[in-house]
Amino acid sequence: MNRTAVIDRKTTETHITIRLDLDGRGEQTIATGMPFLDHMLAQVARHGHFDLSVEATGDLAVDFHHTVEDLGIALGEAVSQALGDKAGIVRYGAARVPMDDALASVVVDLSGRPFLVFQAPQLKGGRVGDFDLDLVREFFQGLTNHLRATLHVQVEYGQNLHHMVEAVYKALGRALDQATGLDPRLSGVVPSTKGSLA
Repeated sequence: MNRTAVIDRKTTETHITIRLDLDGRGEQTIATGMPFLDHMLAQVARHGHFDLSVEATGDLAVDFHHTVEDLGIALGEAVSQALGDKAGIVRYGAARVPMDDALASVVVDLSGRPFLVFQAPQLKGGRVGDFDLDLVREFFQGLTNHLRATLHVQVEYGQNLHHMVEAVYKALGRALDQATGLDPRLSGVVPSTKGSLA
């Protein structure tokens, strides 16, 4: 089974190309023009064992918002495309990841129903370098809507903002790795009593 995707998303504000292999080795090449976000997306690939290539240009001189949101959208579309009809997948995934002083959790259901719960008040108004941490939620909202998944994200505690965000992205990678994994007991079967996760 070839669980790969190529997404080329172009708007008047951004141009994003993503290549994804769900059954990779965690190799990544990421260039978004935002070094902090590059680092976070690399965590998703490494801890999700996805091969991920991301090339993004956007109106960063205006604001990072459009590019961050569109990256979430494009990554959600890529994972969704690579999963196809979702037959044989585990469907659910959960990860709780420490990063020194910080602890974060991500729980995902590849349900076909987009819903985001994002509990990270510690990030509100924060910055790491020139990256506005309010945009972390915008990334997750775009990802949730276009992956069509239920996502619960929580920063349980922490002191260092970088550590808190990095724990979230590592947890995302690990939770997605579980949820997109193939269960040999479900070969050819969509894991829903409805018979569909669309």
